[in-house]
Amino acid sequence: MAVGIGVNSWVWTSPFTTESLGLLKKAAQMGFDSFEIALEDPSHVDGSRVKEAIEATGLIPVVCGAFGPSRDLTHEDAAIRTESLNYIREAVKLCKAWNAKILCGPMYSAVGKRRHVSPDQKKIEWALAVKGLKQAGAIAADHNVVLAIEPLNRFETDLINTCEQCVRLVNEVGSNSVRIHLDTFHMNIEENSIYEAVKLAGKSLAHIHACENNRGTPGTGLVDWKGLARGLREVGYSGQAVIESFTPECKAIAAAAAIWRPLARTQDDLAANGVKFLKPLLNA
Repeated sequence: MAVGIGVNSWVWTSPFTTESLGLLKKAAQMGFDSFEIALEDPSHVDGSRVKEAIEATGLIPVVCGAFGPSRDLTHEDAAIRTESLNYIREAVKLCKAWNAKILCGPMYSAVGKRRHVSPDQKKIEWALAVKGLKQAGAIAADHNVVLAIEPLNRFETDLINTCEQCVRLVNEVGSNSVRIHLDTFHMNIEENSIYEAVKLAGKSLAHIHACENNRGTPGTGLVDWKGLARGLREVGYSGQAVIESFTPECKAIAAAAAIWRPLARTQDDLAANGVKFLKPLLNA
């Protein structure tokens, strides 16, 4: 089965709103198979209009979660943990409405939460992540949605950096609705081998972010794309591989992702050249 190639709305804009729906038509015209909606705030979108746009283009929808400081399943404040679950619940409801089968992202903790903590504190936060993801997994299962859990590099989280850690987390959660999401940008920093990481994820791999090492156009940098392609073939992956990048024009998201310069001549070039590179590579 073929690997679908997708693009994340963050390539062009932040936040994604109802006014951003023209991006789906653009993505379809570029030859993408799927469109990943970065859902920073569910109140920013008219769910019915998004559904209409998805159906009009025929793109496969994916929802990417946004996990800022108030969305942290490992937080010591129970109110923050509750807010995190409420956000996941709203995102899952939109997935159901849009027929999106995947909600992806680092939903165990807030992005940017990186500290040197004691082993005892790490155990406490790990246990909270497992507990929270069990609750979130039950919500997802009720809506026929899979939560795809993403390791991030050491500069963005201190909890889950590698596929090995993510496998352990997902196994402890023990839900068919909680699986693994790997991103080549983070893998290029943290893994010894992209190929081996994909193989380790195996049948638990539910989603891929196909990103260059500098967040630029896939195929122009240092990522081991051949290793990725080989690994995906060997584990029988047939989901989506989505380009996630960011524009420096969106100041808040650019600051969060440390995007200080343009990564391509235009964002359209980044997307269009990326899909041309990835489609034959991942479907050879």
